[in-house]
Parts: sequence; C-alpha cells; structure tokens
Amino acid sequence: MLSCNRQEVKSTPNIILLISDDQSWPHYSFMDHEHIQTPRIDQLAAEGLTITHGYTTAPLCRPALASMATGLYPHQHGVLGNDPVFDRGNKEVYRQERILQRAEINEPYVAGIEQISTLADLLGEAGYVSLQTGKWWEGHYSRGGFSQGMTHGDPSRGGRHGDEGLKIGREGLDIVYDFMDEAQESETPFFVWYAPFLPHAPHTPPDSLRDKYLPLAPTPAVANYWAMCEWFDITCGQLVDYIDQQGISENTLFVYVTDNGWIQDPDRPNRYAPRSKREPYDMGIRTPIIYRWKGVVEPELDERSLASSIDIATTVLAACNLEPTPEMQGINMLDEAARKAREAIFAETYAHDFSTIDSSLYYRIVVTKPWKLILPDPHGLHGRSPELYNLDDDPYEWDNLAEKHPEIVARLSGQIEEWWEN
Repeated sequence: MLSCNRQEVKSTPNIILLISDDQSWPHYSFMDHEHIQTPRIDQLAAEGLTITHGYTTAPLCRPALASMATGLYPHQHGVLGNDPVFDRGNKEVYRQERILQRAEINEPYVAGIEQISTLADLLGEAGYVSLQTGKWWEGHYSRGGFSQGMTHGDPSRGGRHGDEGLKIGREGLDIVYDFMDEAQESETPFFVWYAPFLPHAPHTPPDSLRDKYLPLAPTPAVANYWAMCEWFDITCGQLVDYIDQQGISENTLFVYVTDNGWIQDPDRPNRYAPRSKREPYDMGIRTPIIYRWKGVVEPELDERSLASSIDIATTVLAACNLEPTPEMQGINMLDEAARKAREAIFAETYAHDFSTIDSSLYYRIVVTKPWKLILPDPHGLHGRSPELYNLDDDPYEWDNLAEKHPEIVARLSGQIEEWWEN
C-alpha cells in the first residue's frame, strides 16, 4: 500500500526499470541462495514492495521484453519468439546475405511495435524523456517510443537484439548518468530502460568475482555464472547510489524484474540446462518483482500475492496518474486491494523461431496458488500431456499431479481458455 496520501505524491516520479537477463528466481541472496551474493538488489527488496512469486510472460527474452515495453502478452503484441522462421541452414548463401534475409522477414514484427502505445510512448506524451539501454530487439530505439537510446537496430551493422546497447553495464554507466543529469538540469521527469547483457552469456566476470566463487561452485562454469549475477547486482547498486546521492529517491520509482530464468549447465560454459530458459517451468518464468519508491511505497516482502511482468506498465502509469490502454491486462501492484483480489496469472511459450500463433505455440500456463497448470498445445506439441504442480509442496515441479486431479486440470484449463479469448 502507499505510505502517504496519494494526492501529496508528485505525479511525475522518475522511473528506472532494472531488467536482469537470464537469471532464475532463487539466484539472489535475499531469496536464500547459499552462495550468490546480491547485496544491492537485497537492498531494493528490503526498501520496496517485493513480490517473491512474480512471473514473466514468456521464458525467452524478446517476447518477455516486448511485454514489459507494451503491457501486453505475446499473443497480443505478436512478438512470439526471438527470431522469425527463416532458412538458417543454407550454407551456400553468404552469412551477411542470410542476416539481411532474416531482417527482411523480421521487419513486419519490428514495425508492429510502432502500432502499439508503449510505456515510453505514454510517458513521452506526459512530458517524460526516456533512455533505452541494453537489450532491445525492436529495431532503432525510437521505434519503441524512446527519446534517446543506444540501439541502432541496423542489421547490416550487427543490429539484432541490442547492438551498441549491449555495452551498458559491462562497460560502465556513463550514458545513463549523463542522461539523468541532463533531465534534472531541465527539470524533466525521466524513464530509464536498463536491460544490460548481464548475467547473460558470455560469462566473463571480473577476475575478482570469478575468483571469489571458484572455491564455492561445483564447476568453473557455475562459478562464472554466479559471478555474473553479482556483477549485475553491482551495476544496479551504482544506479541506486546515484539516485540516493542526488537526493531524488522520494521522486524515483525503481522497478526490478528478470526477462527469463537460467540454470547453468555445470559442464558447458555459457549454456543453460533443461527446465530453465525457453521452458514453462518456474526456473524459466518465475522472478521476484520489486517496486521501490522511498517514502511513498511501504517496504513489504509479499510472499502471498501473484505478480506478472505484464503489471509493470500498468503500475508505472498508475504511479504517474496516467491511464493504461484498454488492451493492457496488468493490474496496479501498488494497490493492495487489487493484489489481494488477484486469483491467477498467465504465461505462454512459443518456438524460438516463430511465425504464427497457431504454428509456433508450445504451452499456455496458469498459476493460481498453490496450483500451476502447464497446458501443451496439441498442434505445436502433439502427444504431450498437461502438467499440474502444487507449488507449495513442490516448488521445483518434479511431481506431476495431473492424473491424480483431473478436475483441477479441467478447471484451470477453462481459466486459460477464458483468459486467451479476452
């Protein structure tokens, strides 16, 4: 809940969206990981509203990020996977030509983002300036409504999923600092999209962090991944410190989320293990979600509510006294009554290389505590059966109870169909 009268709160808080890239929900010290240390995200969690049972809309970065930018599910915004289907195997075609072929096929999906009112668009209409950094798949940053950015999106120059933006965090934060300085000097509210290539592979942490985890991890590959999680944490802390040192913490809303999960393969560096990225299990789609707004949002560790990355756009707009678009399906997570009234959240999974919903859909998912239903698509995954888990008893989803509880499978399947048709 809000800690002060809403009318007393400035209606144009700065917004900083912190997006981890490939990190599963237990991989934080505040989530009780035995070895990974994330003191700065722990600080955000302690100072904000922290929902431990948050979910991303898809277990893959591009559709998940597009949902954060638009407040829409993948089946609404149309970006279902990372790349549209194209001929990857024709080795007779020069690599650069294949890249341009892929870009041509991808262009209608990139152009689609311009037809949607994004969070950056809506904030811009309210007088905000915005900065895109890090991961961004939808072409030039301006196509997503950002007034400034790092990603050029030109396929002929390596534009695919962030290009120049992927330097952020790994090579410092000066661009973000300069942007925020300029916004403050002009007394303009700002929105920062901070989606660094961290802890994403390649896992190349600073030597000091790698050496810290080598004695603790089962293999060097795992040590490097753990070190990358802390490296990302350090950069988040640097942004928090900037805001605190500028004395604008009470006029800045931090939002924390991850795009999708990751289990490090212990024997193959920079590779994920099964049941994480691209898969419908919690290690692929669950994430803590944090809203930290000092002096406005009361700190709370909420282990009961269900949250989704679909809520981020709606919540940010509500904090700015702005209305979401009619298509947005998220709720305002700063509204305690709305949080308590929510009964279910949803997610969906598609092929990495996608075309249409009918041909690319793998799974639809509903979580309504304690139950989680993973419903395979009969066309995309012929012969697969539903999976039902009691997350209270089985948080890592090893005991499929679908055959024991067909009535629950039927009820939750109905909820999925009702959501899908809305």
